[in-house]
Amino acid sequence: MPGKPNKAKDRLIVGLVADKLKDAEKQVKLLKDDVSVFEVNMPLYTALGPDVIKMIHGQGGKVFLDLKWHDIPSTVAKAVAEATKLEVEMMNVHAAGGGDMLRRSVESARQVAGSKAKMPKLFAVTVLTSMESLADIGVQFEVRDQVVRLAKLAKQCGLHGVQASPLEIRPIRNACGDKFIIVTTGVRPLGSQPLDQRRIASPTMTIAAGADYLIVSRPVFQAKDPKAVVKGIIKEIS
Repeated sequence: MPGKPNKAKDRLIVGLVADKLKDAEKQVKLLKDDVSVFEVNMPLYTALGPDVIKMIHGQGGKVFLDLKWHDIPSTVAKAVAEATKLEVEMMNVHAAGGGDMLRRSVESARQVAGSKAKMPKLFAVTVLTSMESLADIGVQFEVRDQVVRLAKLAKQCGLHGVQASPLEIRPIRNACGDKFIIVTTGVRPLGSQPLDQRRIASPTMTIAAGADYLIVSRPVFQAKDPKAVVKGIIKEIS
């Protein structure tokens, strides 16, 4: 199983904010001395496709492919296989896709990695950080209870960890153990705006709670000095 990050700089994942390859490359070049892993999210991948992954690799960076797949098991398994061929460092699927989808995602990655590529870290998205209640989608559980339930399912199905808000780190850790990887979104440096995130915390609070990775995107690139913001977050992680 892929291990956890050791260095502070390896625990910060920075999400690129661009729709042109030259702009994404400019962001990577600016931060590559301080950041090891760059997030490629849905808008970025839709705009640029695999070219953005090749660019990040060409600059010496690693890729977290954040496409949150949620579809029938065979479709997600094929997508995971193709992403594994692209040698991304990590990727995610929605835990709500169910046990069969999760297990087939892991199997698909292992099959490709066994002969052609490195095994990526596979994470399950629990409950989006923009959601404070699940009532409007017909789920009667509290958010925290649902997050833990989905985390336990992901672990049972062989995924390496989950993606959740900082507010659910401790319950996940208690339920799934120290080796289970927790990736956090909704991380906001002090003084930055929450935007459309709801369940949020500062980098210091997130690390203290036990997160393994922190994803930060817009607060970095909306700042006048993105490099200074990144250095500040890494200092907090340290």
